[in-house]
Amino acid sequence: MISLAGGLPDPSLFPTDALAEIASTVIRAKGGSTLQYGLTAGEVDFREHLVATIPSATDVDRVVVTTGSQQALHLLAGVLIDPGDAVAVADPEYLGAMQAFRAAGAEPASFPTDADGLVVEQLESALEDGLRPKLVYLVPHFHNPSGSTLSAARLNRLLELASTFEFLVILDDPYRDLYVDGATPVEIAPHPMAVHLRSTSKILAPGLRVGWLIGPAWLATAVERAKQSADLHTSTITQAIALAALQADWYPSHLHTLRSAARTKRDALCNALDAELEGRISFDRPDGGMFVWAQIDGVASTDQLLGSALDHGVAFVPGSAFAVDRDLSSYLRLSWATATPSELSEGVSRLATATRAT
Repeated sequence: MISLAGGLPDPSLFPTDALAEIASTVIRAKGGSTLQYGLTAGEVDFREHLVATIPSATDVDRVVVTTGSQQALHLLAGVLIDPGDAVAVADPEYLGAMQAFRAAGAEPASFPTDADGLVVEQLESALEDGLRPKLVYLVPHFHNPSGSTLSAARLNRLLELASTFEFLVILDDPYRDLYVDGATPVEIAPHPMAVHLRSTSKILAPGLRVGWLIGPAWLATAVERAKQSADLHTSTITQAIALAALQADWYPSHLHTLRSAARTKRDALCNALDAELEGRISFDRPDGGMFVWAQIDGVASTDQLLGSALDHGVAFVPGSAFAVDRDLSSYLRLSWATATPSELSEGVSRLATATRAT
């Protein structure tokens, strides 16, 4: 089976030896403090590093270290959303975010995406017609699943609307460092209505479970209180390991390796799709991240296609898994992250065979 489904980082690219050495070093150097209970908001040295390196993190009191960025979504939903509150999202949208929002009782208000990300112009029209969302959620860089990146003009307009209509903007940004084309993503200045989520899952290793939230001080305090009742604190030892890795001399070279591998794999997947399914599939080649979002012709639905694909030894995620209100039965998400270039080519060949057998 070749999986083009899950967005799992390639374990062969984990800096395993370096992390093992760091783990040994920090435990020996810091002793019991790295194995002890820690601060709910996160270890001070880790938060100070974020303040020093991320412009939106202007003070440690605005930062909460979370057990992966998924926990930040769960905590934000619990803190901010009352049953029946409107939450504006893209359609398609990241399943984990929708699960968190729906569990809190949110009513999603969905808007389409295009090559420049969430169509903010349609959101603005809905706001003028009376929509009052509690928050707007988006993945600004290399969106999961669509692969799109929100344009600077749309982001600036969205933040203007947030100030005018008094809603928070959650910028869930786990893929921002996995750019392969175009300019380095720009860090935005602090904004009172913006909440930033990031993690080490895609750039170091997801098993560390280290993420963070940057937001207004009042919100960080509320999230900290909610987190205390959830898990007391994020692991002190994994925070120490992640901090040492982020500060290591080898870290910039590691990011370069990740980007180079992502470019090679993305091109292998997209070139195979063009070659094997020309005229039957349409997609935009993303500038980074992990995913290709494609529309395929000539099948009843990608849910039905999946059964045939599995029979032929390849897996993907049907578009319906990411649908909020739209019919996405002709779409599918393909991930290049875990497979090798040759596996990606073979996987697409198997998918093409499956389409002919459906």
